[in-house]
Parts: sequence; structure tokens; C-alpha cells
Amino acid sequence: MLITSPAIAQKKTSPDLATLAQDPKIVVVNRSATALSEGPQKGVRLDQRPGEGLLWLPDVTFTNGSIEFDVRGKDVLQQSFVGIAFHGQNDSTYEAVYFRPFNFRSEDPVRRIHAVQYISHPTYSWQKLRTEFPNKYEAAVAPAPDPNGWFHVRIEVTGSNVRAFVNQSTTAALEVEPIQKRPGNRIGLWVGNASGGDFANLTITPVP
Repeated sequence: MLITSPAIAQKKTSPDLATLAQDPKIVVVNRSATALSEGPQKGVRLDQRPGEGLLWLPDVTFTNGSIEFDVRGKDVLQQSFVGIAFHGQNDSTYEAVYFRPFNFRSEDPVRRIHAVQYISHPTYSWQKLRTEFPNKYEAAVAPAPDPNGWFHVRIEVTGSNVRAFVNQSTTAALEVEPIQKRPGNRIGLWVGNASGGDFANLTITPVP
């Protein structure tokens, strides 16, 4: 678990995702963003389109620390890729951790170990990482969440590793060393090809 000393931790940022869709300063790439209100979940929905999509958060920068959010995809093969992009330099250069909910509870053991993925675009796509470093930058999620339901994610980023925790697990579902250093500090919501996604309760806690 990432330990943040009160003496050095910077102020938490909790963007209001429910009003973000109307913020004129947001940058949405290859998607449309709409407000989402569903019971206790107040957030934003990115629609489904070919290609990858991003919603860059305005007035928020991030280098190291933790990122927490609730997210929902769906149990439809190859149509649900949801996660967070960070260390962004531009719309095509960033790192990301994302999930494939349709693989969470697959009966195919190979698909199950492809449930959570790290990428570093544009050089290291999931295809390149899977080919050159099989099973190193993706993993299963256990216990597996409901592939059609909301689940909670905590991403911890330091200079030497990236760890992803799901729901209340104290064991990282994925832990990797960044494959290359990215100097960017933009952060955004991310969805993959042919995918939309729902996001809520985002909290960003940077550390120096």
C-alpha cells in the first residue's frame, strides 16, 4: 500500500464528474461526455465509438500518488475497456491502466489473465507488450467483480512502479515497473476501441 506522510502529501483533488461534462475547459478526444446520475453514483459517461477515447481533466496535474475511482463497463466481448490515463503529454502519448470487464469471470483461463492491463502509448500498446512480454503487463482480477457492475479502483504510481487494486483488496491485481519514463502530467478518463464507460467518485492524491 502506498504510504503518504501527512507532512509531504499534497491536497487531495476530487473533481465533480457529474458537472464535468458541462465544463467548457474539458478536452474530450474521440468521445462525447454526458452527466450520469444513478442512485449514489454521480459521474460522467463516455459514449461508445471506434478507436480509443479520452477525457482530460481540466486544471489537474499528476505525477506520483494515488488515483481512486468507481467505474463500470459491461460483459460484452471486445467492447468494454475502461480505465485511467496518466503522465499524459498529448492525446496519443501517455500511460494508462485499464480493465476488460468481459474477461473478469470468463471460463477461459487465458482470457481471465487479461483482465487488467498497463500500456504506455504510443510505443507500447497492449499488442506489443503481450507479444514481447507475455503476462507481465496484464493480469487477472481476484476476486472477480461483476462484469456489468460498478467496481472501485485504486491506482498507485511512484517513480519505480504502478500498482492497481480493485474493490477493497489489499493485494494488487497488477504491479509493474513503468516500461519508459513519461514526463507528462495530464490525467484523464480512458476508454478503448468500441467501448464506452461510466466513471464516478474520482479522487486524486498526489505526492512529491
